[in-house]
Amino acid sequence: MKTDIERIWQHVEWIAAEPRYAESDRLEQCRAYCKRHLTESGWTVERRDFSAADQMLRSMNGINLVARRNPQTVASGSVFVLGAHIDSRENTPGADDNASAVAVLLEISRLLGEANNAALPHGVDLELVVFDLEEQGMLGGAFHAESCRQQNRSLIGMVSLEMLGYCSHEPGSQTLPEGLQGIYPDVGNFIAVVGNQISGDLIQHFADAFRLVDQLPCESLQVPDNGLPLPPTRLSDHSPFWDAGFPALMITDTSFMRNPHYHEPSDTPETLDRDFLHKVAEGVLNAVSNLKGQPGLRTM
Repeated sequence: MKTDIERIWQHVEWIAAEPRYAESDRLEQCRAYCKRHLTESGWTVERRDFSAADQMLRSMNGINLVARRNPQTVASGSVFVLGAHIDSRENTPGADDNASAVAVLLEISRLLGEANNAALPHGVDLELVVFDLEEQGMLGGAFHAESCRQQNRSLIGMVSLEMLGYCSHEPGSQTLPEGLQGIYPDVGNFIAVVGNQISGDLIQHFADAFRLVDQLPCESLQVPDNGLPLPPTRLSDHSPFWDAGFPALMITDTSFMRNPHYHEPSDTPETLDRDFLHKVAEGVLNAVSNLKGQPGLRTM
């Protein structure tokens, strides 16, 4: 199986045609777009409505899309969640944040949907989630993580795809949080794999998969205490899963530490690096398609 950058790019351009902020008509159009493509790829998609308070304590209504290949079968074994948030801020079309990641998620769904059983993850109930209201404080991720916790699901891991398409080969293009300077490169041409204290095996699995992709540098980071000492590591839908006790990762181009268009009107498709995005998609596919029911990942 190989990812198709033309398909990925078409998704990026369609989703990032205009802002898709919380509770907007455009956001609903983008959800319908994702649901259509997931369904056409052979997945059964459920809309899960929720309400939650944002950082300003305003009540917000959101809808996550949850896709599974065989929802009639209650998984008795391992569950793995792969997700990306669809919403953007009001003032940005959000090509990198986060159309790039949703586009990769849709391409993964197509390839795994078309694959025969031998090519699918073994012994894993794979769940694809299009999260809502990430920009209001990871509310969609929090809703899904709490649902998994309440249902006592055997969740071996979760991965949040968060901004995957911005790359720079210029020295000094990568900034780093205090304490990490000199440990990681100052050139923004790598994909980052970030996990918490119980995600070591999951970090290794995904980092190894990315390093199989030719000319795709990969850097990994395992943070203690669910990332609380390093707040930028918590800025996606993986962090509620950390807080709920599950191993989880953020796969990212490092967001505002590299991309000057973050949360700006200039976050448009033409600022992204197609080749880099394609390589990242290949790495995600490598990792997900080679999951096992017990691939050394810690079952909660």
